[in-house]
Amino acid sequence: MLLRRASTLSWRYHRIYRPWRYGSSHRIYRLSSMEVWFSSLGNNLNWGNSGVKCSRGIASGISAAPRYDPILNGSGLGHFGKKQKPAHGGRLKHGRGNSKYGGGTSYSHGFPKAKPYDICLCGNRRSATISTGSLNEMGHTEMEGAKQRVLRPGMVLLKRYITHKEQVEIVKKCRYLGIGPGGFYQPGYQDGAKLRLQMMCLGMKWDPMSRKYDDTRPVDGSEPPCIPREFSLLVKRAIQDAHALVKKEYHVSNVEDILPLTSPDICIVNFYTTSGRLGLHQDRDESRESLCKGLPVVSLSLGDSAEFLYGDQRNVDNAERIFLESGDVLFFGGKSRHIFHGVSSIIPKSAPKALLEETRLRPGRLNLTFRQF
Repeated sequence: MLLRRASTLSWRYHRIYRPWRYGSSHRIYRLSSMEVWFSSLGNNLNWGNSGVKCSRGIASGISAAPRYDPILNGSGLGHFGKKQKPAHGGRLKHGRGNSKYGGGTSYSHGFPKAKPYDICLCGNRRSATISTGSLNEMGHTEMEGAKQRVLRPGMVLLKRYITHKEQVEIVKKCRYLGIGPGGFYQPGYQDGAKLRLQMMCLGMKWDPMSRKYDDTRPVDGSEPPCIPREFSLLVKRAIQDAHALVKKEYHVSNVEDILPLTSPDICIVNFYTTSGRLGLHQDRDESRESLCKGLPVVSLSLGDSAEFLYGDQRNVDNAERIFLESGDVLFFGGKSRHIFHGVSSIIPKSAPKALLEETRLRPGRLNLTFRQF
């Protein structure tokens, strides 16, 4: 009887506390029936989903712990080479990390698990990184020979401003963030209607239903990833070049009176398929201070071209029309901050062939709009 009890206790002990060997000297134990992954640890330390420390939505440092890679770890293999399970049972969802290295927020009880949308047909299996040097040094060459335009006071268009290399790296980064926590999803309204696009918010979450910004999105309770620092550097450089163009056009001493300076802490990333549309609307959900100052919206276009409408009234027939191509950067701020604008159509098969070959971006348009709350 004593021998049987000892064997039973030993069996239960080894069943509950299974050792995992890591290297030659580390022994790690886990609970087989109650595995706990400390995914909230990163959030308590104010680390964002992109694996970097955040300050008002902008990445400001590099985390020592690697971000959960949904591509490398999509098969369910853990960091120790073992099969890992989700914290609350069930199968591990693709693109949703449950380990403490996930760098994101686990889904809370009561929230549906939204399947992430992949903007690429077959993406790179490694984490996308963007070279700061490429963003700082290669932008000006694209402006030479391209027709830069001041469309109206406060509205500037930089044609083919973003280089091919930058476009490739931005697509990869957006794809990498988009299939992770807080990534791409199809938003909708209270009446059940869905927007004809896929959306991902960086820095802060914007909800189409409430038309308000928040730290989490109601659809699944996830936190938005941080704005990659390299994106912010690209926007800063583009603003400087836009100011130079405005100064040349209007011969003014203070260009910020026409196009105010901005430090974006929010980025809304939209992906339109070839059938995607967006009706005329105003971007007026930022803070009152931001709107009163006319801090500009900065729009980056990649992939297929789009017919962009804008005007002072919500009237499609009277709206001005321009085509935004891959690599274009558009500003509207100052007196043009409250213009009505929208996307009437996506031009199929108009994306640069080299961009599609290197990124496998789906047919459609990737649009990043930066603004300061």
